[in-house]
Amino acid sequence: MIFGIGTDVCDIRRIRRSVERHGERFAERILGPQEMAVWRARSARWPERGLRYLATRFSAKESFSKAIGLGMVSPMAWSLCEIVNQPSGQPAIVLHGALKEWFEARRLHAHITVTDETDYAATFVVVEHLTTPP
Repeated sequence: MIFGIGTDVCDIRRIRRSVERHGERFAERILGPQEMAVWRARSARWPERGLRYLATRFSAKESFSKAIGLGMVSPMAWSLCEIVNQPSGQPAIVLHGALKEWFEARRLHAHITVTDETDYAATFVVVEHLTTPP
């Protein structure tokens, strides 16, 4: 059964301005440890690709927070939600700490898709309530 749906469109130019204004501090506020490592590696090699990565993660976390119905209110926190790529390249949500506990206590499971094109990143999240174990 569907618990919630969230979507977000992010202007990559806005993310670029935030990084120019705040530097790495902006990324540190948004990204978890695994994401931060990927962002640094991509930014070092292809700065534009690093910005796109950061924008998709920002957008994905916005979508996820909408799908679970919390917005950016505890236990939802930027760093407790990471969007990682599985070996196939498919994105997946990995939760930590209080957010993971909250999510698991409700027997929820999330599906996510991310995309970017020129100036925009877009994401879509469906959270379902599991009636049987995954």
